[in-house]
Amino acid sequence: MIAKKLAAYSKKRNVKRSKEPKAKVAKSVGNPAFVIQKHAARSLHYDLRLEVEGVMKSWAVPKGPSLNPQDKRLAVLTDDHPLSYKNFEGVIPEGEYGAGTVIVWDRGRYKNLKSYTMQTAFRRGTIEVELRGKKVKGGYALVHMQGKNWLLIKMKDAHADGRKNLVKSCPESVKSGKTIEQVRREKKK
Repeated sequence: MIAKKLAAYSKKRNVKRSKEPKAKVAKSVGNPAFVIQKHAARSLHYDLRLEVEGVMKSWAVPKGPSLNPQDKRLAVLTDDHPLSYKNFEGVIPEGEYGAGTVIVWDRGRYKNLKSYTMQTAFRRGTIEVELRGKKVKGGYALVHMQGKNWLLIKMKDAHADGRKNLVKSCPESVKSGKTIEQVRREKKK
């Protein structure tokens, strides 16, 4: 049975063809996970996904995450994804929703910095988390602006850096060690 939370995800995909995970709400265990997937679809962007109540809440971040607290990155809310999507890496075929190449650019665990639940933070429009990834670390805020538009902002902490551009300096997957171009080429073989 597909939960309401993943109905939109399921409706848009032919998972047999795309090889994406099936729409299944899972039970969260331990510290919640996050993933940032680099996705070369119609345009290159980064998908930030936070585990919340058995699904991955998702935002498309066109410029990717920044280490600079001065940067305010657009983050567009997208459909919830199944928890198993945090491991998805591959090529979604032409004609399928989200067609293009996906890599696991970063992943790890996160801590909710608010005194209330993540679902409440989401409803209130201000999420504050500490990301504990391989590339992205420290505090980040997601602030709801209007409609599906949010801002992703790096908090001032020991991991903030106004000079380093992770998107350019670290293009490879933390899962496979491959770049998005390498994954795309392998699929064509």
